[in-house]
Amino acid sequence: MLFLVRHGQTAENARGVLLGRQDPALSEVGRRQAAALAGIIPPGARVISSPLRRARQTADAFGQPVAMDERWIELDYGGLDGCRPEELADDVWRRWRADATYVPPGARESLSALGERVRAACKGLAAEAAEHDVVVVSHVSPIKAAIAWALGVGDEIAWRMFVLDGSVARIRIDRHGPVLLSFNEVPAIEH
Repeated sequence: MLFLVRHGQTAENARGVLLGRQDPALSEVGRRQAAALAGIIPPGARVISSPLRRARQTADAFGQPVAMDERWIELDYGGLDGCRPEELADDVWRRWRADATYVPPGARESLSALGERVRAACKGLAAEAAEHDVVVVSHVSPIKAAIAWALGVGDEIAWRMFVLDGSVARIRIDRHGPVLLSFNEVPAIEH
């Protein structure tokens, strides 16, 4: 089974800004989400994380060895990092949503470029995930790309998904390929 875990909340996530390669720590809520996620991660699973701090802190909460993989890092928003979506011009949003190869002004990466690196990572893990549990702690855009891979659809589907903070998607890999079993599972957190 391939478990796709979105890191716990950061203060920037709570504010609703574009958060790409900036490297904030988890908020108090995010730390509680990471602890709750640890309760649903299978013991002995292989754990892989994006190198960004918010993902590493979430993965570290699982109490298992963690391997870093750059392919699971968030989309590179470049100069748009930290901007509110409503600060972008309407024509930029329209073009970005219509063309997965589009790189908005100030950004450094397209959705299709991110999709290529994530699909390569998924293909590289498929045989292992067919036999053993593999947990990947990542971010919104890579998780969307991995789900697109599982569903056999293009990167443009990213705009039709919302990935919750501290959530899990499960992809079963069988002899027919990947099958999406669940999306946006959120364990209860202690208050």
